[in-house]
Amino acid sequence: MAAFDPWDPAFVADPYPAFAELRASGRVHYYEPSRQWLVPHHADVSVLLRDRRLGRTYQHRFTHEEFGRTAPPPEHEPFHTLNDHGMLDLEPPDHTRIRRLVSKAFTPRTVERLAPYVQRLAGELVAGLVEAGGGDLLTDVAEPLPVAVIAEMLGIPESDRAPLRPWSADICGMYELNPPEETAAKAVRASVEFTEYLRELIAARRKAPGEDLISGLIAAHDEDDDRLTEQEMISTCVLLLNAGHEATVNATVNGWYALFRNPDQLAALRADHSLVPTAVEELLRYDTPLQFFERWVLDDIEVAGTTIPRGAEIAMLFGSANHDPAVFTAPEKLDLTRKDNPHISFSAGIHYCIGAPLARIELAASLTALLTQAPALTLAAEPERRPNFVMRGLKGLSVEVG
Repeated sequence: MAAFDPWDPAFVADPYPAFAELRASGRVHYYEPSRQWLVPHHADVSVLLRDRRLGRTYQHRFTHEEFGRTAPPPEHEPFHTLNDHGMLDLEPPDHTRIRRLVSKAFTPRTVERLAPYVQRLAGELVAGLVEAGGGDLLTDVAEPLPVAVIAEMLGIPESDRAPLRPWSADICGMYELNPPEETAAKAVRASVEFTEYLRELIAARRKAPGEDLISGLIAAHDEDDDRLTEQEMISTCVLLLNAGHEATVNATVNGWYALFRNPDQLAALRADHSLVPTAVEELLRYDTPLQFFERWVLDDIEVAGTTIPRGAEIAMLFGSANHDPAVFTAPEKLDLTRKDNPHISFSAGIHYCIGAPLARIELAASLTALLTQAPALTLAAEPERRPNFVMRGLKGLSVEVG
């Protein structure tokens, strides 16, 4: 347990040796600093993600007092109102109702229809990077691509998109372990501003519907017996934006940094672009963009003979599960040809990422565009890790086209 320290920069830089120690020393560990039970093995994480005795929330069954928890401070209310009405933090029946309605507007056909737009935009962004002779892969390609795509899906005008990434980053700061009050204040402010913006946009779409996702959500709200409230629509849009680009941005820069550190694999990929689909899956596994997923224990459960009581919180370590040698041959090796790759980077069970197909299209598009237009891309400077543990990424990735 001494090796697991999510506030230590050395751990954040490379948590995988500590994960190996956790796996070797047991299947479940209580971590006092965050008051959570850590689960590091792939088999246990996979089972627990599907266990209905665990929940993303407990408020559908218990009050804070009944569950032995303290209610959030009143000044944090705007963040929790926004967060708690999104399907990621709801359980059935509300989760079932919202996911069904969102799925009607977020169909595979919708995603496939976006593919040419994603590929064209990825090509344009990479062309700009090439013309400049290099730059920051994060700000020049990794960030603008998924932000533009999800904004296009939602129907957010290009002139309104500048605040989306800062709002998202401030809100997502609350998902780190024990966030400080300064982080909470930023999240609250972003929640208020984002909510006000979306409320106005929804009102405009009611008057003049389009082909966008917000119009689709309004139609679902207006026509079905099971309907989305306005707050649920707002929370869903924010969730789709945050989840729709945070992981993709981090997967892109984490993935390219891994390729630069494994030149044999990068050379193989450059020689054979047909490896792109398996490369996307392997890069998601190898340096997992979402390291950690939490669940509340709604009824006592037992893991490896250890009883975890109702009211406790479980932290499922995705990064550790994705490096479990019981499931992955030579897990510390980057292998872009890996066929048997049951990584859990998109979670599992009822909270499996609804945007996973879109994320795969985006990652493949940017990877292909860079391989095609910048075949001699090199790392210009060693990157600096973001201090976050839960959402694993880089502050930037400086590259040269060569």
